[in-house]
Formats: sequence, structure tokens, C-alpha cells
Amino acid sequence: MQNNVLILDFGSQYTQLIARRVRELNIFCEIKPYNHLPEDLSEYKAVILSGSPFSVRAEDAPHPDLSQIRGKKPLLGVCYGAQYLAHFNGGSVEGSNTREYGRAKLSYVKENEPFFDKISIGSQVWMSHADSIKELPENTTRLASTHDVENAAYKFNGEDSYAIQFHPEVYHTTDGKQLLENFLVHIAGVAQTWTPDAFVETTVTELKRKIGQDKVILGLSGGVDSTVAAILLHKAIGKHLHCIFVNNGLLRKNEFEDVLHQYKDMGLNVKGVDASARFLDALAGESDPEKKRKAIGRVFIEVFDDESHLVEDAKWLAQGTIYPDVIESVSATGGPSATIKSHHNVGGLPDFMKLNVVEPLRMLFKDEVRRVGASMGIDKTLLGRHPFPGPGLAIRILGDITPEKVAILQEVDAIFINGLKEWGLYDKVWQAGAMLLPVNSVGVMGDERTYEKCVALRAVESTDGMTADWVNLPYEFLQKTSNDIINKVKGVNRVVYDISSKPPATIEWE
Repeated sequence: MQNNVLILDFGSQYTQLIARRVRELNIFCEIKPYNHLPEDLSEYKAVILSGSPFSVRAEDAPHPDLSQIRGKKPLLGVCYGAQYLAHFNGGSVEGSNTREYGRAKLSYVKENEPFFDKISIGSQVWMSHADSIKELPENTTRLASTHDVENAAYKFNGEDSYAIQFHPEVYHTTDGKQLLENFLVHIAGVAQTWTPDAFVETTVTELKRKIGQDKVILGLSGGVDSTVAAILLHKAIGKHLHCIFVNNGLLRKNEFEDVLHQYKDMGLNVKGVDASARFLDALAGESDPEKKRKAIGRVFIEVFDDESHLVEDAKWLAQGTIYPDVIESVSATGGPSATIKSHHNVGGLPDFMKLNVVEPLRMLFKDEVRRVGASMGIDKTLLGRHPFPGPGLAIRILGDITPEKVAILQEVDAIFINGLKEWGLYDKVWQAGAMLLPVNSVGVMGDERTYEKCVALRAVESTDGMTADWVNLPYEFLQKTSNDIINKVKGVNRVVYDISSKPPATIEWE
């Protein structure tokens, strides 16, 4: 029996946050679509049912068979999950006159109830549903209420099945983490063994078993994900790992040389490949964001295919894919959740490329990747690097790509990023960058009228990239940065600062 938790996804945009909160308790969990239950449930010690955009009263409502779960494993239904357990077990779920959304406070909590241990009346919770449970099923006990929601939490008597109408995973539910701990640790008895050191140990063992003496090609980017993946693989297979760092012509200023120098002392076998002309040719005249991403992904594959043929008997292609890449690229339920954007390193390889894919970080969130890297002794400066998109500056240049536009944006980006470091702001920001907008604006320089480019600066705070808030950078910093860009970068006469959060905006503009 493994100490794993299964999260069944019914399409809620909050499902990934449930996983984040469970991982914070040092408990490993996996998200699986509600309509693709794992055949072998023995490795899971508890199950959580997520929320959903569906109504349980709808004909097409998700309706999985839980006969192998309920009453046999500790079960927690969240929002839709709670309504599902009520509706299909004799309770009554009805539409609310008004959508119950936002903050609420517990007005009743059952005494001496382990599920609500250390949680008291007045604790804030977050509601997000259009239906309400009006009548509980027989053989259940109400555990909590709010002023507007009588059946905010309940349990089935004689079994470890619990249900809540609110979302414990969101920041606004004050004691949400405590509630999950009460359920998973104290009721389900799940051991808190999911630690960076444990991940390294089990992953290295699994990589040794999976790869053996085969040779592996890894595409390094200079970022956190590919670097941590490289060190993990190096621990497992040593000299059989062949790292390739590709200059796609869309990197930051001097990044190709800087990254190669950075890896020099890490014991990795790294080869630099300058394919910038090849990428820029593939992007010539293309303005559509998705087509640009796919073109870059295609050329990356072609370059790696060429390089793999130079490594005799290479059998594997390693990638630094992480969990948010997978979640954003593929609908978790095969329907209810929308695909946000494609990622160049997600989705497998074309048939002509005869390499197997290995992704040692596929189940990790970004902050977990950093903790794993720290446990392996990777330099803090490298681990603290901001995320940089795989397609590089191509998705920060809105519209078509030209060498001239790339050169302009590289200079703008360098001024912005170096400024953040000089002002001691870099480590307070999750990700930052500049966007070259497809508009010209009128300006005045000296006594002459100009008609030149506008750039947008963006800096966000986040934990894992799933949500993000814009950073309130000092006005003095923004003023100096704007002046430096306009005075030093020929072709730019206007600078703006992006103050939108994710959602509704994504971190990148394309």
C-alpha cells in the first residue's frame, strides 16, 4: 500500500490547487479524469472528488462508479463532489436562487468532530456553486453550516466518507490546509513522506531501472526545470547522458554563451548548437501565436533528431516537462476543462523520431522542482532564475518575427532584467519580461517627430504559475527603466507596464 492520494477531476479550475495543497502536506497525489479511474486502486490510501462546472441535476452530469472507493477508502467530496454524493445517495440537490460565490463564515461546527479539529465557528470559507444540498441522504450527519448554506459539510455514518460544499484548496478558505490535514493525516492515516530527498531517491532508482545502460539526449535551456532534470539523470546514468543546448535565435541577450559557461563546472556533458537561422527561417512571416509555438516545437524536434544521430545508440529524449505544462496543454477530464495553450515539450514525438521520452519532473510543480534542486546542492542563483518560455522571445514579439525585432527586444529585456537585479527586486518577482507590441506610436525626440515601437514590461508574483498577480514595482524603478529603454534602444519610443493578473490574463502575451 502506497501513501498516495487520488484526486478525481470533474473539470474544476480549482482541481490543480487541491493537488498543490495536498503536496504542501508532504503527501503525494495524482489527478486523474473522473471517467478514467485507475484499474488498480490499491496504491491509493484516500480519494478526493473535485468540483465541476456541471450540475449534478443535468442529464450529462459526470457520474462515475465509486463502488470500489466509497466505504472502502477514505473519501472527501469537494463542492460538486459533495453534491454528487448527496444527489446519488438519496439526498436532494436544488438550484440556488442566487449563485453562492465568495467568502462565507462557518456559523455551526459539530463539537468533538475530528474532521473539524482546530477549526472553529467564524472560520472563513470560500463558496463557488450554483446548486445547494437541501436535504442530506439518510445515515449522514451534518458537520458544519454557514449563514446561507445549512449543509456546508457532512459525513456518512459508519464510514470515512466526508463532503464539503466549500473549497478548502483556495487561499480564501482560512483553515483549508488544516481541514485537508485532518482528513488525510488524522482520518485516512496517510503518511507525510513526500519530501525532496525521497523524490530524488525514488526517481533516481526508477530512472536506473527504466533506462539501464541506454544513452539519453536532453535539451537544456539554462532554466530550472531542464537543469534539475539533467542532474537527476546524471545521478542515475552518468556519462550516458548527452545534453544539448540549442540557440534558437530567440534567447535573451548573450544567453547562449552565458548558459554554456554556467554548465561548465557542473560535470554535465553539454554541447552547444547554434540553430538560430533555422528557427528564424521557420518563423518568417508567421504571426499566429499557436502556429509560432508549433513551428518552434517542430524545429526543436528536427534539431534534436539531427543531434541524436550523432550520438551512437541514443534511445531516449529527456525533457524538463512539469505538471503545469501537462495540465495546461491537455484537458484533465477530456472535456470539461479547457485547453489553455500548447507547450512545445508536451505531447510526445513524431513517428519519424525513434526515441523514447523520459520526463523525470512530469509530476512536479515549479516550487517542488526548486526544492528538489536545492536538496541536490544545485546553486541557489541558478534555482532562483525566473521561468523563461520554451519558445523564447517569439511569444514576446506579438506578430511576425524578424531578426531586427529580436535584437530590439533583447536589448529592452536586458535593461529590464538587469535593472531588477541592481535594485534588489529580481528575487521578489516570479517571472519578468518585456513584450514588443505590433504597434507604432508617435513620439518626440529632440525636435523631431518619431513613429516607433511600444514595449510592455511585465512582472508577476506566483507560486507555481497556475495563478499570478502583477508586482507593484516602485515608480522610481519604472521611471528609470523606461528612460533607459527609450534612450538606449533605437526603435522604441514608448514603454507601458502590464498590471493584469492570471486569470484572466496569462503570464505571457501569446
